[in-house]
Amino acid sequence: MSRFFRQAADSDDSESSDSEESLLSSDEDASPAKPAAPAKPAMSRFLRTANPSDSSSSESESESEDESDDEGAAHKEAKPKSRFLRDSDEEESDEEVKRVVKSARDKRLEEMEATGRTMDNALKINDWIAISTEYDKLTRMVQRQQNVAEPIPPFYIRTLISLEAALNAALAKEKEAKKKMNASNARALTAMKQRVRKTVKEYEKEIKQYNDDPEAFEQEYAALAVPQVQPRPEIVKKPAGVEGEGEDEDEFTQVGKGGKATQYTSEGIYKTLQAIQEARGKKNTDRADQIRILERLLEVAVAPYQRIRVLLALVSSRFDYNASIASYMPIEMWLSAQREIDGLIGVLIDDDGYSVQEVTEDYDDLVERTPEGEKDGVVRIRGSIMSFVDRLDDEFTRSLQNLDPHGTEYVDRLKDEKGLYCTICRAETLYEKKQLPEPLARVVMRRLEHIYSKPDAVLTALESAVATSNIPTPLSLASHATPSALIHALCAHLYKSGNSVLRTRAMLSHIYHHALHNDFYTARDMLLMSHLQEMVYSMDVGTQILYNRAVVQLGLCAFRSGLIKEAQSTLQDIFATQRVKELLAQGAHQPRFQTLTPEQEKAEKQRQLPFHMHINTELLEAAFLVSSMLVEIPMLASIDLEEQKRKAISKPFRRLLDFADRQVFTGPPESTRDHIMQASKALQHGQWEQCRDLIQDIKIWSLMPEAASVKEMLAKRIQEEGLRTYLFTFAPHYKTLSLALLERTFSLDRRAVNSLVSRMIWTEELPASLDQSAGVIVFHRVELTRPQQLAHILAEKVGTMVEQNEKALDIRLGGATAWGDRADGLKGDKRGEQAQERRGRGERRGGTNARGSRGGRGARFAQGLGSQMTKTR
Repeated sequence: MSRFFRQAADSDDSESSDSEESLLSSDEDASPAKPAAPAKPAMSRFLRTANPSDSSSSESESESEDESDDEGAAHKEAKPKSRFLRDSDEEESDEEVKRVVKSARDKRLEEMEATGRTMDNALKINDWIAISTEYDKLTRMVQRQQNVAEPIPPFYIRTLISLEAALNAALAKEKEAKKKMNASNARALTAMKQRVRKTVKEYEKEIKQYNDDPEAFEQEYAALAVPQVQPRPEIVKKPAGVEGEGEDEDEFTQVGKGGKATQYTSEGIYKTLQAIQEARGKKNTDRADQIRILERLLEVAVAPYQRIRVLLALVSSRFDYNASIASYMPIEMWLSAQREIDGLIGVLIDDDGYSVQEVTEDYDDLVERTPEGEKDGVVRIRGSIMSFVDRLDDEFTRSLQNLDPHGTEYVDRLKDEKGLYCTICRAETLYEKKQLPEPLARVVMRRLEHIYSKPDAVLTALESAVATSNIPTPLSLASHATPSALIHALCAHLYKSGNSVLRTRAMLSHIYHHALHNDFYTARDMLLMSHLQEMVYSMDVGTQILYNRAVVQLGLCAFRSGLIKEAQSTLQDIFATQRVKELLAQGAHQPRFQTLTPEQEKAEKQRQLPFHMHINTELLEAAFLVSSMLVEIPMLASIDLEEQKRKAISKPFRRLLDFADRQVFTGPPESTRDHIMQASKALQHGQWEQCRDLIQDIKIWSLMPEAASVKEMLAKRIQEEGLRTYLFTFAPHYKTLSLALLERTFSLDRRAVNSLVSRMIWTEELPASLDQSAGVIVFHRVELTRPQQLAHILAEKVGTMVEQNEKALDIRLGGATAWGDRADGLKGDKRGEQAQERRGRGERRGGTNARGSRGGRGARFAQGLGSQMTKTR
């Protein structure tokens, strides 16, 4: 019968099985030795216990087979059973015999000894490359041992001594040898010489102790290495009713590496700070653990010097916690850093005997310092409050860049700006008190960047938070009547700074603020007199973005004020590039025929402004296209020659208009561009009411401040430009035209019609005369001959050439000089003479050009706005 089908069963009760086992054992002892039977494969435990209710015949049969198996196995070599086939008793006995429990220290020592043996083998064959690799491994093991507060093993000291001797012998042998070793081995030998020399110098004291008495050194190590077993305290169970009585007591003791209790006292602060500074920046440093240690040190710090040193290290550690540039600092960590910076500034303001400066004389970090021990009574500590404020502000901006601007997290994060503004004001108070002009200018610029683009309500809220915090800032809203006066005071302080970049940024911020408050002429004059448009291309990217924002806000200011030509000329340069979002740092630009590298994409993303500082580009485009419509449509109607019609003032607008003209079917307007293009067509045909309705139906006007007055202004300007377009278009078909008809057609009063017609006649735009008695316009048909037309074209080309030559001359003679670098307001005697000549030439040429004088700096922006400076405001 196959063994597979046999079933071994146990007896019905334990007594019968015991008696059978005793009988079998007695029979085995009494029976003579039998010849060995062939070994059979052992039955599995699981089959042996398969059916306990089998008959006794199967029991005896299986028992006899087991006996024969055991007897046959007795004469053969014992083979180890599989661990899955062993009985539990056997497994336990084997584990008791073979398993040896080793401590982590013993395992480390064995690993170090194995490394030492490998180095010995490599030393026999003069393989310094392998020795260098194993030495690095051994050094890391010893460093790990020191990290867990264990003493240096004598084996390592012995290895250093023998390795130094082997190195000296190898170097001496290499000098005398005729055949030199290969280059890589020689380099490894030289490197090992330097590293071993450095390590021997580091462990000089231990090596000396070992050389004096090796046995005493080993005994001392053995005594330190024996763990001290402390008796476990008895745990007393509390009654069920007094569970919460001892919750406030300290039940746990903080332990460091190695299981030793760590205690922080004011006497050991400097040593702990030194250890933290040495571990800073290393690969395996636990930054969170460092922050926890510094927080404990701050609790035990007593003296102001101790608090300042701990706070400097703690804030630096918090900023080091997030090493990635792409992500932002955790908000909880940022708030903790802000509170600690406030505390650090508060300590420095309260005690004049301490000062934190970037450049100081060398001093001992482990010695307590007091103002009484210094020469001038001021303890100067190495550090930078300004760098902390800069990093705090940058991390705040980075968090806003990474958060979803349409979620509640962004709004909650934006509320933290009030605390950040108070921190900046505290730093300003500190530097004002310490009389440090350079960091004071930087912190004032940080403060200005937070408020120059804010509405008055938000600025007032920020300043009220500063007032409630009892921060004695010299420049505050309480000392100035209006927010604009506060901005002016901050900018005036920066104008006196020696840093040209800060002066430039202060000027642009001031211009932006004036434009935001509809003070167009002041902002325009500041921009033109500073000549920033000439030197903006040589500035850094951040300043260029600020310049673009100031120019765009200036254009919107002109549009809100009803200065349509100024708005169009101001916004022209920005929209001509077709990269408005990129120039305003409100979106990344993807080049068409090239791809950006990851570094370029990362730099582009870091330059983006937070969402709450964005200028609405759709509103900006609407203002630009409407301004271009009101300028371009009358000009197109006034030109008879096709060559002159191809010359556009606004190429983006002309391109959209040509595309709309090519459309076969025009449906109802949907987007802002559709409204403006259909309004332009209506204005060309003299349908000013339809044009007005289309423009006023644009929904984006609701986002503009004072939307009602803007719509009213646009309706009035459309009436006036509709009248001018009508006169330009239909003048050849009339000999006389009644003023009363124009009044009724365009819903204007007699005075407005007379003013418009008189201006057109005076500027020679309309060849006509005004008959006041009859109340009509008398048209004079003047047809230019072909030579006269060519003469006009040639005159325009010559004027353009002169303008380009003047621009090139300005650049060659130093036209990019910064406005703040000119002490007397002039760029030199020669530049002054040339400017006078150009002004004289412009006066002699005055009246010949309908668009105004072109004798300015040469830039298109200055041409558009400079012509308005001579007019009365």
